[in-house]
Amino acid sequence: MAATISVIIPSYNEEKLIGSTISQFTDEIKRKYSAEVIISDGGSTDRTIEIAEGKVERLVKHNKNVKQNISEGRNRGFEASTGDVLIFFNADTFVNDAGAFFEKALEVINGEGVTAIACPVKVFPSEEKLQDRLFHFTYNNYVRLLNFAFMGMGRGECHIIKRDAFVKAGGYNEILGAGEDFELYTKLRKIGKIKFCKELMVYESPRRYRRYGYLKVFYDWAKNSIWITLFKKSLSKEWEPVR
Repeated sequence: MAATISVIIPSYNEEKLIGSTISQFTDEIKRKYSAEVIISDGGSTDRTIEIAEGKVERLVKHNKNVKQNISEGRNRGFEASTGDVLIFFNADTFVNDAGAFFEKALEVINGEGVTAIACPVKVFPSEEKLQDRLFHFTYNNYVRLLNFAFMGMGRGECHIIKRDAFVKAGGYNEILGAGEDFELYTKLRKIGKIKFCKELMVYESPRRYRRYGYLKVFYDWAKNSIWITLFKKSLSKEWEPVR
């Protein structure tokens, strides 16, 4: 029987967080919402696969000698999925209540003409600082404005997309080293509506912001978005993992 929801999580050396990420989706919640969880691993050399094995519906492993980018990982996860609604989470993405999250996501995505949902993002409450609150308040409202007035935009921490719209858009662009989340949502915006849903808050690790600082992270986001818009390719050759 096909799932209603497919949660697709690309991973690469995520042994510190992958167990907690998976455990959000209890068997009871998955039964209630006909949901499946798929880990698409990009060739981890730590205990990620060992931790995930037997705890998800499908575990897709990258066994080639070439490095896999996140677009490829997400697309391979999609290929193993059966859900009508695709929810792409990063391996460090959490929600307060997975059942309530699924309930609201299905309500919004089934609205007339809606193809995808953009979610606001904050860092883990236990690690949140004033700088985190200020940045994410500003950036979440920027994403909301773009979806309302100009173009599609969805932060890569969580993408919620109708399966048929994902197929029509061609999935994630595998030639992009970064900015694949921005590029996909610009294509989805041409297919139908993208709803920014403030109730679907997700939380992420602040590890990248702590290592590089918000100015550098935002600069990297902006330059790749501009490059993709102008030249249909990302300026960054790869998005360096931070663990």
